[in-house]
Amino acid sequence: METWYYEVVSIDGDYANLKRTDTESEELKLVARALLPPEITEGSRLKYEMMSYSII
Repeated sequence: METWYYEVVSIDGDYANLKRTDTESEELKLVARALLPPEITEGSRLKYEMMSYSII
């Protein structure tokens, strides 16, 4: 399984925009907040592993 790292760029209602930090990419990924830890804020760093997000 691969592990990917993200930073929460912005939160817009029920969705959050994530930017991948382990590769060079300017693309944002739109993710439903229901899939993310409830305590995220803008600037939170996340790890995606085994189909689950966790705060690091």
